[in-house]
Amino acid sequence: METIKNYLENIFSSLPNTSQMDKLKNDILSNMEDKYNELKENGKTENEAIGIVISEFGNIDELLNELGIEKDSPLPVVTLDEANNYLNAQKSANRLIGIGVFLCILAPAMLILLHQLSEDRYFVIVSQEAGSILSLIPLLILIAIGVGLFIYADMKTSKYKYIENDFELPTSVKIYLEEMYEANMPKHTLSVIIGVVMCIIAPIILFISSAFDDRFSVYALSLLLFIIGIAVFIFIYYGSTKDNLSKLLKIDNFDKKKSEENKVIGAVASIVWPIAVVIFLISGFVYNQWYINWIVFPVTGILFGMFSATYSILKKENK
Repeated sequence: METIKNYLENIFSSLPNTSQMDKLKNDILSNMEDKYNELKENGKTENEAIGIVISEFGNIDELLNELGIEKDSPLPVVTLDEANNYLNAQKSANRLIGIGVFLCILAPAMLILLHQLSEDRYFVIVSQEAGSILSLIPLLILIAIGVGLFIYADMKTSKYKYIENDFELPTSVKIYLEEMYEANMPKHTLSVIIGVVMCIIAPIILFISSAFDDRFSVYALSLLLFIIGIAVFIFIYYGSTKDNLSKLLKIDNFDKKKSEENKVIGAVASIVWPIAVVIFLISGFVYNQWYINWIVFPVTGILFGMFSATYSILKKENK
């Protein structure tokens, strides 16, 4: 109930402080409390009851119109239904993107694994050269499937592109989304912890394999990439809800200033990471350095992280 009271206080804070307004606010609060108690008795949860009450009550624009106060805005207004549809579409799209990224990470892991199996003569039905060439087929297939998933995910969310720009969020919808944001935080935190722990533990496989023959390090690298792929999927899928809510609420990394920074950082990332992949593949196929060339990715990640942090600090200083 405290959420509903805060909701009304926010609405009436910008309106004239008169006895008539106080009476109107108390009447509305009484009606909302009755509806809230009715929903709770019918088995609705706290968040469900609050969301339904606020949704049925209407948004700030409807209230101002009833009071004869006009409020014009050139920006598109995101309703509660639109916000929920957007969140559902984005969750589905992020699942596809997470799988696609996992497949793209798995692709070089399969390439490395099959190449080493060919080197160790496990493919006895073909020559060593043919085995190396055939090992490219799974890589290309997995990347093709991953890219297809990226395209399909973009198609599923294309009708919500206007949310990438500026929009207006009614107070009722904003309060509802803030409640959802807070409820999602424990799950988001847990997913981050699991993903980070997996990324930290994964290199241990390489350290253990280094005590044996070099070819064991190659197999260990394939397993490392597989574990990293799962961790990245967890980051993308389970982190998507928080990011999408932040985008609607325009908080965290999704306020206007941060969005401009992210565009620049994203543009640099689209150049840097493909170059890192090219270096990785060339060093492996041309120089046969599979046992050590994995270092390209953590080094690239560290350097890119330094660039991102430096760029953000310089932008803040310039402001």
